[in-house]
Amino acid sequence: MKRLLTLTLAVTTALAASPLTLAQDTVRVGMAFHAGGKFDGSFNQAAYEGGQRAARTLGVQVKDFEAGDPSQVVGGIRAFAREGFDLTVGLGTVSNASVTQVARENPELHFGLVDDVSPAPNVASLTFADEQGSYLVGYLAGLNTSTGVVGFVGGMDVPAVHRFEAGYTAGVRAAYPGARVVTQYLGTTPDAWTNPGKAKEVAASLRARGADILFTAAGASGNGVIDYVRQTQCLRAADLPAGARFKSNNFARVPKSAAYQRACADDTRPLFFIGVDRNQNPQGDFDRNPATLNHGLTSMMKRADNAVYALIREVRDGEFKGGVRRLGLREGGVGYAVDRYNRALISPAQVLRIEAVKAGIIAGRIKVPTR
Repeated sequence: MKRLLTLTLAVTTALAASPLTLAQDTVRVGMAFHAGGKFDGSFNQAAYEGGQRAARTLGVQVKDFEAGDPSQVVGGIRAFAREGFDLTVGLGTVSNASVTQVARENPELHFGLVDDVSPAPNVASLTFADEQGSYLVGYLAGLNTSTGVVGFVGGMDVPAVHRFEAGYTAGVRAAYPGARVVTQYLGTTPDAWTNPGKAKEVAASLRARGADILFTAAGASGNGVIDYVRQTQCLRAADLPAGARFKSNNFARVPKSAAYQRACADDTRPLFFIGVDRNQNPQGDFDRNPATLNHGLTSMMKRADNAVYALIREVRDGEFKGGVRRLGLREGGVGYAVDRYNRALISPAQVLRIEAVKAGIIAGRIKVPTR
């Protein structure tokens, strides 16, 4: 265990003041990461950034633990509890059992679980209406697909990811009733979150079936999808499966880089990914020029950063409450991204349409499925 803690605790401390000036009553927060680590470019990183913002602005001390294996998560969470941290936060389904176990062992302490529900009364379970944000990006995919086929790459085959798939599929078909959504998951174990190589293979198989827009809800594995889009960039008419053809060309007037024009001459259409959790649009700027075609159509924003920050603030202010919280469009917990990288792809008319859809979901006029 000593070796484990020495090798994996890898504690990075973000302080709002130097250690010498910290007051004795400074709130201490521990965050336990796994499956891709705190810089996975996706869900973990969003939560990490929320903790860092709290450290900068709320005068709290934040330490993190990165587990080399999901079985090690409980050791990190228990270490924070043993030291009497005011709040210990775990991330995702894989952390649920560990958070719940340690919370029951320490009923006087506060715990947070992001993206899953714990039965322990001293755990604040922060969940998201993933299906709502996914419906919006699916709607945009339906408006912009050139083939009428779009893809979904799921990470671990669990109910939390099923919500992404269900919302995305419903959104695509609301915008394009005849569209087809082809889906594939990466596995049934936590390794599915950290396997970009397999995700890259899946992306290739979905493109071979005619998918020109790939939505990935797979944590760090999603980087494999982005890498595949970077290398491939487009679909050729000659490579489409039997019976498939190009039905639109929404991006004909968007300026293209010289590299894209060389690689994608003749009868082709661009290939896009849709990012997840954080705004991954900048990762689609393959030529480092936002003025040319971006390959990130949009991103489904899952604001784990805001959720973690708000929870830490509640603990600091003595207002912690256990139980389940569900953050959707109304609460700003999910959304979609339009910025300088994809503004040429998402027209003002499309923004108006998607905002009307968003308002309909918030008002309850549009019911988004969860499975």
